[in-house]
Amino acid sequence: MQTILVTGGAGFIGSHFVRSWISTERGRLVNLDKLTYAGNLDSLCGLLDNPSHTFVQGDIGDAELTAGLLAEHRPTAIVNFAAESHVDRSIEGSAEFVNTNVVGTHRLLEASLAYFRDLGDEERQAFRFLHISTDEVYGSLGPTGRFVEETPYAPRSPYSASKAAADHFVRAYHHTHGLPTLITNCSNNFGPYQFPEKLIPLMILNALEGRPLPIYGDGQNVRDWLYVEDHCEALLRVLERGQPGETYHIGGNSERTNKDVVDAICRIVDDLNPTLGHRPCHSLITYVTDRPGHDRRYAVDCGKIQSELGWQPSVDFETGLEKTVRWYMENASWVERVTSGKYQRERLGLNRV
Repeated sequence: MQTILVTGGAGFIGSHFVRSWISTERGRLVNLDKLTYAGNLDSLCGLLDNPSHTFVQGDIGDAELTAGLLAEHRPTAIVNFAAESHVDRSIEGSAEFVNTNVVGTHRLLEASLAYFRDLGDEERQAFRFLHISTDEVYGSLGPTGRFVEETPYAPRSPYSASKAAADHFVRAYHHTHGLPTLITNCSNNFGPYQFPEKLIPLMILNALEGRPLPIYGDGQNVRDWLYVEDHCEALLRVLERGQPGETYHIGGNSERTNKDVVDAICRIVDDLNPTLGHRPCHSLITYVTDRPGHDRRYAVDCGKIQSELGWQPSVDFETGLEKTVRWYMENASWVERVTSGKYQRERLGLNRV
């Protein structure tokens, strides 16, 4: 039975990937997560006692720990989700982003390379290092066109710069050392278990509680939205069929302005809560000063993964958004637990009215 090592598997996308792997009985999974504010065991409910899932609390920057896990569990693949990922927080202070996204990825690559070199020929042929990245490394798009895998990097925030640096290291370890790496660049994810500093869960919770719905600038910044379960299906496809050294774009083909997204959330919250005292939620929208270096538009071309690996998204934006709103309405206790620690509700603007 094969075993894989997943880093950051208690975070938003990582925990969904862990669920996908375990539910499809592909093999054993070792889950390494530092459990910072955005990674928590509540997102792994029902999995912690599963015999196919082993959780280890730790940092990808701990070279001794990762080397020990590789030696003990002998994984056939490493899937690297571990990252600091919030642009606003990177603007406030970028040191943690450099430490985790750049230094941590480099140390994980070093441990992976040492492990890879000790494998037998057949094991080397099967081994993969899958690194999950973002479309933000490419910078900002104009009103037309999409990023392709060959688009030059042009990051414009400390977060995207740190992810770009990590991507470059991953590619370098393939071309220089022959490590069989894969890189995916995804568009904005949404769905259950997302920490409520990100746009969609923050707007859902504020709308439910009658809090202001702050939109940066004129609200016309455009993002392509990808339902998280579709993303995980794509990652499984890349891990199993992707060619070492290649990059694959994963998007939802669902471009929306930030204003459109918030309007859609308001409509769904209103429809699902007909007795809500502060309806219509649209009246809660406020426009705030734009953040520095705010990229105008992102969109990725998914033609490569569709033609080569046969993947395309299956959940449309409206369906995924309603499922997401319903989940947050039904899981208020999860929200309370994950926002009661390092990032307080005051910091997130989630105080109850």
